[in-house]
Amino acid sequence: MPITDLLEKNAKLYGNEVALVELNPEMKETRRITWKEFDLIQQTDDRPYRHEITWGVFDEKANRVANMLLAKGVKRGDKVALLMMNCLEWLPIYFGILKTGALAVPFNFRYSSDEILYCADLADIDIMFFGPQFIGRIEAIEDKLSKGRLLIYVGENCPMFADNYLEMVHDFSSQPPLIPLTDDDDAAIYFSSGTTGFPKAILHKHRSLTQAAIVEQQHHGQTHEDVFLCIPPLYHTGAKMHWFGSLMSGSRAVLLKGTTPDVLMSAISNEKCSIVWLLVPWAQDVLDALDRGDIKIEDYDLEQWRLMHIGAQPVPPSLIRHWKEYFPHHQYDTNYGLSESIGPGCVHLGVENIHKVGAIGVPGYNWQVKIVNEDYTEVEPGHEGELCVKGAGVMECYYKNPEASAEVLPGDGWLKTGDMAVQDEDGFYFLVDRKKDVIVSGGENLYPVQIEDFLRSNDKIHDVAVIGFPDKRLGEIAGAIISIKPGMEATEEEINEFCKGLPRYKRPKKIIFAEVPRNATGKIEKPALRKKYGAEKLVAKETREEN
Repeated sequence: MPITDLLEKNAKLYGNEVALVELNPEMKETRRITWKEFDLIQQTDDRPYRHEITWGVFDEKANRVANMLLAKGVKRGDKVALLMMNCLEWLPIYFGILKTGALAVPFNFRYSSDEILYCADLADIDIMFFGPQFIGRIEAIEDKLSKGRLLIYVGENCPMFADNYLEMVHDFSSQPPLIPLTDDDDAAIYFSSGTTGFPKAILHKHRSLTQAAIVEQQHHGQTHEDVFLCIPPLYHTGAKMHWFGSLMSGSRAVLLKGTTPDVLMSAISNEKCSIVWLLVPWAQDVLDALDRGDIKIEDYDLEQWRLMHIGAQPVPPSLIRHWKEYFPHHQYDTNYGLSESIGPGCVHLGVENIHKVGAIGVPGYNWQVKIVNEDYTEVEPGHEGELCVKGAGVMECYYKNPEASAEVLPGDGWLKTGDMAVQDEDGFYFLVDRKKDVIVSGGENLYPVQIEDFLRSNDKIHDVAVIGFPDKRLGEIAGAIISIKPGMEATEEEINEFCKGLPRYKRPKKIIFAEVPRNATGKIEKPALRKKYGAEKLVAKETREEN
């Protein structure tokens, strides 16, 4: 079934029950709820930083968006982008787009102006919804971005170059638009990048999204009574596809803004959250705060919290051992996936397999997994090779990129992930290293080529190599090995100042001045650099020690 059917089912069954809560404990002022929002968003009287909508309102808002877009000429196959921070409007807009038969195209909120324009052109965007945090970035490219495109602003104080979302949807019907949809219809485009760092547009059909919802509920057993705490950005397949478990069960979810240990634990306690998905840095922060005594478990009501699961990056086994010391009764799961397989779940550990922490797990529900060598022959357990997955959640293709599609889609339903793995004698899969040269830092992908190209623009730098260094909190950090031109000098402070030209999350956290080794073909010998500077993967090392 198309994913929109699940929303409509929940609106009929649980129309008056809360679907989404927006929680922003660090908000300084009360958010103004105006008549333009049709009195659909409910504000909690004693907590002005908390707002909620019911399943019925959720569906009505999605219908208004859909009917407005159809009136603007949106048709099946058009592409509509979302560039917004997590908020109560995000998911209704996403589902409103889908209800028209158009494709929803979420943008990474970290994108620079140039990246926004590049991705808009790559995915043939017709309309873009954007929030107040992006006015400056959109304004910088507005003359190019707005050519043939409608820009819709979601927030207060609409800029002159955009149309106001609330005014646009106000007079449109809250009844469903009745556009027929099937599993075979295109539904969404998500962005990913290869080793070059240039984004690829990943095309998924409705069957992929529905598969993600089914898999999530099967893995984590969401019931109508569960409450899911969602912290990561909804543009990310991980966050949205984990929330799809709530969509399947018609249960409540909390969109939390803030990741400090007390904010996180207070939200779990006050909202009675039972399922929490964390990134490694946030889990590590909670443990560090508990170790220091900055927070105490007895100060929170956590009896209902049954599951903590982690994804988006390798998980150190030592972190989970430490976690179980504080939370011995928690179920634990880890999820492996990629945007090309509609996010998490094609491989997962399983709550019953905590004794195998360190593995990414076993094939997910309705997924198949195999490991192949360079000639695409399946290898035996114990032998390393490239991880491949097969299931209804595999992407259709890289949009407008048949060459890249052919590299990862052999044509037999399998997807080559680009990750190197090994299967043990018990059937569990372990990641060994990345075939792609990607650093995963705090759940975000950093692409060394982009950082290297930027650093090479410095007149003093002769050569540079960027590699990932193990980090307790972030999993990995980017480190730059820099060779200075003969007769010149540079300091670490000078390089760090230069790197302010990069987005903060892309800046190298470690600077090493040394020669950059290259092989006979001119390629940087990064394995030698990792060995020389002790930059082997932290999780792989811990796993080898334990198994």
